[in-house]
Amino acid sequence: MFGKRLFPGGIHPHEGKNGKAVNGLNPIVELPAPKRVVIPMAQHGGAPAKVAVKKGDHVLMGQLIGEAGGFVSAPVHASVSGTVADIVDQLMFNGSECQAVVIENDFHDEWKLLDLPWQSGKPTADELRQVIRDAGIVGMGGATFPTPVKLSIGAGKVFEKLIINGAECEPYLTADHRLMLEHADGIIDAVEIVKEAFKVPEAIIGVEENKPDAIQALREAIGTREGIRVQALPVRYPQGGEKQLIYALTKRVVPAGGLPIDAGCVVLNAGTCFAIHEAVRERKPLVHRVTTVGGLVQKPGNYLVRIGTPVRNLIKASGGTLPETRTIISGGPMMGTAFQDIDIPVTKGCSGILALGREAIDPEESPCIRCGRCMRACPMQLQPQLMDHYIRAEKFDEADRVGVLSCIECGACTFVCPAKRLLTQSFRAGKRIVNIRRRQQKAREDAEKAALAARNAEQQQNGKEA
Repeated sequence: MFGKRLFPGGIHPHEGKNGKAVNGLNPIVELPAPKRVVIPMAQHGGAPAKVAVKKGDHVLMGQLIGEAGGFVSAPVHASVSGTVADIVDQLMFNGSECQAVVIENDFHDEWKLLDLPWQSGKPTADELRQVIRDAGIVGMGGATFPTPVKLSIGAGKVFEKLIINGAECEPYLTADHRLMLEHADGIIDAVEIVKEAFKVPEAIIGVEENKPDAIQALREAIGTREGIRVQALPVRYPQGGEKQLIYALTKRVVPAGGLPIDAGCVVLNAGTCFAIHEAVRERKPLVHRVTTVGGLVQKPGNYLVRIGTPVRNLIKASGGTLPETRTIISGGPMMGTAFQDIDIPVTKGCSGILALGREAIDPEESPCIRCGRCMRACPMQLQPQLMDHYIRAEKFDEADRVGVLSCIECGACTFVCPAKRLLTQSFRAGKRIVNIRRRQQKAREDAEKAALAARNAEQQQNGKEA
C-alpha cells in the first residue's frame, strides 16, 4: 500500500548511524560513577515521586529514595551508595524544575536489592507488574511512561500481541542498537518473561534494516523459543512511534485518542526490556541506562551511565565538543530538547546527548506556501498547516477540532517545510493550551454538577421537612 513504507507518511532524514560523528560501531562503555549524583524526582510521565530520605541519611545503591506519587508515577532509587548531602530544586532538560536528592558517593557500591514476591517458579502477571513497579521501570525510549501502568490491562481489553520497539529511528542515536547487539539474551529473556506472565500468544520485535547485526543477534538469542520473532523493517522515520510500529508489524490501527491496548497490543522499548531482565534476574532497580553521546564531539560513544550523573561527565568522556558546536540536545535531533546547563543530570529517559552545529539553530520562518508537504509527511495523517494556522490565530477550539492532540511531535512536518515553519513547536505549545482549556472546562462542568446535586438535595430535604 505504501511501497517501502509500512505506515502512512514519514520521512527519511540522514541517519547518522555510522561514520565519523556517530557511533553505531562503538561498544557500550561503563562510565565511572561520579563523586556526586543528583537524582530528580520527576524523570517519568505522571506525578513526580515524593522524596523518601532526608539530609544526612546513608543510602545503599538501589535503595528507594523517592516513593511513587500516584498510580501514574514511578519510584526513584539511589544510583550510588553514600550520604544524602542535600534535597534541592533541580533544573531539567525541558526547562522545568523538580526536587532532587543529592548523594555523595562513597564508591562502595553496596546494594539494596529488590524483594521478589514469588519464591519459585515463574511470576504471575500481578507479581511481575509489582516487581516492575518496585524497580521504577519506565519507557526507556524517551517517553518515560511508567511501564507497570502500561501493563495494567483494563477490563474488557485483550492483550494479544507484545510489540518490542527496536526501531531506534531517531538519527544519530545508537544506544538501543548496541544494547540489542551486546545484550540480546537479556532482552529476549525479558520478552519471554512478560509473554508468559501475561499469557500473550505472540511477541514481535521490530528492528530497522540498518541494524542487521542486531537483528541477527536477537534471532540467535530467540533460538527455538516459540511465539517470538524479529521483523526487519524498512528505514523510515518515525517508525518507532507506537501507533506507526503497531501498524507496520500487525496492520492493526490504534483508534484516535486510544491506546495500543485498544488494538490488542502493548509496546515496550528494547531498553525497557533489558531493565525488566535486570529487575527479575538480578533484583536490581533501574539505576543506570545506556546513553549515546554523538554529533560534534571528539570521540562519540555509547555509555552505561548512572542516573544522576551530570551531562558534563559524558561530554568529557567523549573528549569534549568541537569548536563548531552551537547547541547541545537531550534525545535525538528530531524530537530532542536543547539545553544549556551541562550540569543537568542524566535521567531515565535520556537516550542521547548530541552536540550539533548551525543546522540545529531555528531558521527564520517565512509564510506558508500551501505546498502540502507537511500533510504528506505526517504519520498521523493530520493537517499540520491548518493546525498551525489555528494555533497562531489563538483559535484553540478549532485546533482541537482538527486533531492537534493527536500530534506525536515527531518533527516530520517541520523537517520537510520549505518555509521553515516551526510547526512542531507550535503544536507543542498549542497542545498544552488545549489541555489546560479542557481541564478548566471539566472543572466548570464538575462544579455545575455538584451545585445542581446540592440544590436537589436541599429541595428534597425541604420537602421532607414540609
